[in-house]
Amino acid sequence: MSQSSNANRIQKGILAIDQQLYDFIENEVLPKVGVDSDSYWSGFEKVIKEFTPRNKALLATRDKIQAQIDQWHLQHPAKDGNIDYPAYKAFLQEIGYLLPEGDDFKVSTENVDDEIAHIAGPQLVVPVRNARYALNATNARWGSLYDALYGTDVISDENGQEAKGGYNPTRGAAVVAYAKQFLDENFALASGSYNDATGFKVVDGKLEIVQGDSSTELKDAEKFVGFVGDAESPTGILLKNNGLHAEIQIDANHPVGKDDPAHIKDVLLESAITAIQDCEDSIAAVDAEEKVEVYRNWLGLMNGDLQETFEKGGKTRTRQQNPDREYTTPDGGKLILPGRSLLLIRNVGHLMQNPAILVDLGDGQEQIFEGLMDGLITPLLTLNDLKGKNALSNSRKGSMYIVKPKMHGPEEVKMANDLFNAVEDLLGLERNTIKIGIMDEERRMTVNLKEAIRQAKERVIFINTGFLDRTGDEMHTSMNAGPFVPKGEMKSQAWQPAYEQWNVDIGLETGLQGVAQIGKGMWRSLTR
Repeated sequence: MSQSSNANRIQKGILAIDQQLYDFIENEVLPKVGVDSDSYWSGFEKVIKEFTPRNKALLATRDKIQAQIDQWHLQHPAKDGNIDYPAYKAFLQEIGYLLPEGDDFKVSTENVDDEIAHIAGPQLVVPVRNARYALNATNARWGSLYDALYGTDVISDENGQEAKGGYNPTRGAAVVAYAKQFLDENFALASGSYNDATGFKVVDGKLEIVQGDSSTELKDAEKFVGFVGDAESPTGILLKNNGLHAEIQIDANHPVGKDDPAHIKDVLLESAITAIQDCEDSIAAVDAEEKVEVYRNWLGLMNGDLQETFEKGGKTRTRQQNPDREYTTPDGGKLILPGRSLLLIRNVGHLMQNPAILVDLGDGQEQIFEGLMDGLITPLLTLNDLKGKNALSNSRKGSMYIVKPKMHGPEEVKMANDLFNAVEDLLGLERNTIKIGIMDEERRMTVNLKEAIRQAKERVIFINTGFLDRTGDEMHTSMNAGPFVPKGEMKSQAWQPAYEQWNVDIGLETGLQGVAQIGKGMWRSLTR
């Protein structure tokens, strides 16, 4: 469809909405989340009228500053491979690229889930457009240590431990030995080893590890936090170390458990504490049909009813979100742990546009800025979770977590913050319900990070580096400064560790510890 065509579009004021997107929101979303159609679309139009010119102005500023930097490098060529850094810094300050640093402050973000504020654990990034991948990441909160060890090179292929073909008992024995060493190191016994265990039981609220005719206990009794089944013969023992859980699973009839002296069949680890469902970096959604796929999957995740059926190993399988996990506490109470990763969603940045909606501000139709569209639609899809209406909750604090990528400094963070204000007003949400994760992956963001955080100090839950994007922006910004080192040497350059350290220093200085994540970004991977 051409940009100017209105065929198969619904007109709402200045908005010409692709029929597929409109039908999805009208029929699948608004009735389910209880929002009036006329109010939503009129509010949507108002936000687009206000923020489209601001978005354009910020992009124009990017272009202007880049042109000034290009010209400066051409006029001040490097000598012996070095530029005049004091003069360059003064120039960057003069053109407003490098901004003055204001007074010290601390962020004041509230209602942040523990997975972000207090628990240090792995975080996945996954394309939300792919339902199967999205569900895999959501369910990666808990994972089998035995399976992870058996299927990776943590266990070597030497000495008959190859992973080829069917089940290899020699490799399996190496997996069990490794897992018990892990338990010894992290949940040490008062005497002996888990290799000596022949059973487990809970007596008067304490964990007893049977070792033949005798028994022992944990060296640190506080690490025992729950169990599954009967106290005299539990099927699961829940342990906790550094905020993360491990469950020893017991089953005498299991193919692995039946050969273990204590009938341990597996050790289940709490793994991916959070996961970013990605609308931006790891996918391409270039039109209304593909954006609907993105939005429908996020809606399913937020309502707890996303499913995906697929063929694997000659069998038809259906994947859905895992339920929460229930345990009995040592004192006989009930403990419920999340069965799923806490989900963040990465909206598209300020640059990209999408033909799913055409906008006419008086100069003819143009594609909507995709970041504005994501910002208006993804919180709508999250309403049931924010209001506690879904069976499988995401945020237990009633917050939504939006990661904003590729912003260039404080002005662009301010626009994102103002956009979220407007969206909260439109949807009747309390101020700062929508939290922001700031990707520190553009050079103008890095050098002005403190002032960028200031612009969202009541929302920020995340500052994360991204080496690949940051490297690309370093090259783009300094293209006229001279040649760059080869890719293989890039990570050893002085600016790279300085960039990572600066991110941590600014995060600690502005009080993110205990409130927000200070994260190291991706390197040749979709996980971290």
